[in-house]
Amino acid sequence: MTAPVVRPMRAEDLEAFAEITATSYHEVDTRTHQRAWPDPVRRPAARNGHWIRRTGQALVTDPGGCWVAEVDGEVVGGAVSRVRELMWILASFAVRPEHQGRGIGTELMAAAMHHGRGCLRGMFAASADPGAVRRYRLAGFDLHPQMMLTGVVDRSAIPVVDRVREGTAGDVDLMDSVDRRTRGAAHLGDHELLLAQFRLVVTDHSTGSGYAYVDVDGSPVLVAATNRRTASGLVWEALASSSPGAQVAVHHITAANAWALDVGLAARMAIYTNGYLCLRGMKPPAPYLHHGSLL
Repeated sequence: MTAPVVRPMRAEDLEAFAEITATSYHEVDTRTHQRAWPDPVRRPAARNGHWIRRTGQALVTDPGGCWVAEVDGEVVGGAVSRVRELMWILASFAVRPEHQGRGIGTELMAAAMHHGRGCLRGMFAASADPGAVRRYRLAGFDLHPQMMLTGVVDRSAIPVVDRVREGTAGDVDLMDSVDRRTRGAAHLGDHELLLAQFRLVVTDHSTGSGYAYVDVDGSPVLVAATNRRTASGLVWEALASSSPGAQVAVHHITAANAWALDVGLAARMAIYTNGYLCLRGMKPPAPYLHHGSLL
């Protein structure tokens, strides 16, 4: 076996890297609530298409942040990172299990981090894989344990949520403003990717502003607001859109966002641990529940 080669990612690498990330996709099994590496649950085909579109867009906006590792001409790992204003974001990072322990992950991380060398802050989500977590801590990131909520929403607990409306592309300036206030950097063009995949709900009032992207099953996948009460209302709005009896989930809850746990407990959902939010030069955003790859 030849030595690995780390090089810039190309469009023709997307399918191969998508396969690696799909195989190592970290989901919680809703029956056992356990994780595995590599996880036996594969990313659904529709989500795989969205992943490829997101990563393909990163090749356009952030070519210096997208890298793959090759062994004997085969892609065995990769890293995708973005810079948004003064924040560096690691969107995807994976190495095939049989090629781990050879320094490939370290080289990929170094290449991706070089893309954010001028940034004041860094942010990404990580699984609980011990080897990966060790690498992130050694790279200078603070590790903030995350939790998730999952279960069937108690319909009788859903409150009336006022002043929440359907959002559109015309709300991007508002959302970028909330982004800067909560996480210290706007999503900018990443909102276009999110709008193409999820329902958007928005509130903008003197008592608080915020937004939430909501999946088809009613799970909120990104929530940002100027205060906890507004954020809680947006999560309730998302959960209310779930079908009666259906399982929903709220991911990426740090201790700084315990308000989301209160919503989930009121809805009779269960709490589980869910990896780490890795941060550098910043505190955990709040009130804020991040998207797994666009953060």
